[in-house]
Amino acid sequence: MVLEVTLIDVLPGRDIDFLEAYRLARPVIAGAQGCRSVRVKRGTESSTRFLLLVEWDSLDDQEHNFRRTERFAQWRALIAGALAQPPLAEYFTDVVPAGAHPDHDFFAG
Repeated sequence: MVLEVTLIDVLPGRDIDFLEAYRLARPVIAGAQGCRSVRVKRGTESSTRFLLLVEWDSLDDQEHNFRRTERFAQWRALIAGALAQPPLAEYFTDVVPAGAHPDHDFFAG
């Protein structure tokens, strides 16, 4: 599983517009093959900063079933008017210490 973490800054006063665009655009991502979940979080210190969290079966699924498809163009077209700058995305996988169960908290004693 791969977690896509995207930092999204929207223009001042456009946060409600972004949330409405997200409501419309969420099914575009969620319907892509290999997408496990999609959610958005709002910054507590900045009402114009959002974090998009998307779980994918693999990075290939994200790339070939979303990023390189019309779905990505649809997604960007829906949210583009509210963006202050291009979103910044990074991808993460779970860290599992040798011999530990995958559900074990890495930092737990």
